[in-house]
Amino acid sequence: MPQGPQHGMPQGPPPGHGYPPPPQGAPWQQPPPPPPPPPGHGPYGNWQPPRRKSGIGVAGVVGGVFGAVAGLFLLIVIGAALFGGSGSRSESTTPVAIPTASPYEPRENRTREPSREPTQEPTEQTTQEPTEQPTEQPTRRPTETPTRDDEPDTTVEPPRQVTLNRSLKNNTMYRAGALPRMACRAGNASIFSHSQLKSLILRTSKCMDRAWGQILSKQGIPFRPPNYAIASGRGRGACGDYPQPGSMVPYYCPRNSTIYASTSAMAKGNGNARGYGQIISWHGGIISMMAHEYGHHVQNITGLMDSWWAQTLDSSSNSGKLALSRRLELQATCFGGMWMRSVAASYPINTARRGELFWFYGQVGDYPGYPRDHGSRANNQRWFRQGWEKSQAYQCNTWVMPSSATS
Repeated sequence: MPQGPQHGMPQGPPPGHGYPPPPQGAPWQQPPPPPPPPPGHGPYGNWQPPRRKSGIGVAGVVGGVFGAVAGLFLLIVIGAALFGGSGSRSESTTPVAIPTASPYEPRENRTREPSREPTQEPTEQTTQEPTEQPTEQPTRRPTETPTRDDEPDTTVEPPRQVTLNRSLKNNTMYRAGALPRMACRAGNASIFSHSQLKSLILRTSKCMDRAWGQILSKQGIPFRPPNYAIASGRGRGACGDYPQPGSMVPYYCPRNSTIYASTSAMAKGNGNARGYGQIISWHGGIISMMAHEYGHHVQNITGLMDSWWAQTLDSSSNSGKLALSRRLELQATCFGGMWMRSVAASYPINTARRGELFWFYGQVGDYPGYPRDHGSRANNQRWFRQGWEKSQAYQCNTWVMPSSATS
């Protein structure tokens, strides 16, 4: 969760993901024409008539006459064939396919031309399952440079100049697609060992850098990795103490782009707050939460967090501010699900471990009696599964969803 007074977060024990009640309920179900022939390959090929010898006799004259007649006949036949062939050739040419716009040119810059897009826009889904796409997907035409037939195409497309959209609903990052499948092994680290858990967090953070840096940079979004401050007990960061009294959650501070965490609090709890390790002893639970905090860093560098904060300041009601906070948090949870899926094969996360993660996210969320700023247990599980199963950046767009999906 983003932390600090400048973001309007509570100074007391934050509810966050630190107060998981016992499990209940059933698991959520996922709702041009050919070129002319080169010289020497015409109707007569490379054949040239032989030169006549001088001093020819009578027999040669007679033979020459017959030869001339035969040659004339041959020319008439060939000429007829040529003129007849050209007369029967179709005047139509083979149509050249016009490429449809590719996914990066703004709609206002597109020229009118045949398109293969559907004539009707997809209807907006009304179910609670968060599968809606952003309202607009800008496009760009591919660059075409003709090359000679005898030369390889060595055209290099120049770097794209893009205007970044930093809004909540149509942010440029929604075009980023899926995270690449990463080779990122976790090993057998114990979450109850500070050195082992800290090493695991920092090691997997490098995998997060490679994954998110790759897809964001392709969209022209300047990427920079976050910083980390991992303590065994307590510490003080730029946005406050970590963990806060009665809390065990890590937090992301946008002021200095740093993720703060206490290994003992996450594993064993703090005060009345149970630790993640008391719910799931496998390190994948804590790493998924670190992926959630990394999701806040993604929100920060893409402008999502700035836009969220501006709307929070403009909101005149506490309930409106909390509703915006839930959308921000659930989006970070979805981003966390995307990353965990990207490393599933190497981490490794088998079917049983995946089930543990889904169950785990059904146990975390807003705690009764505290501000509802992170979302219900059901919606936390829903959005983590959304990121895992859909694995596309736009599928984590909580800002276009109905309030029932972000309660």
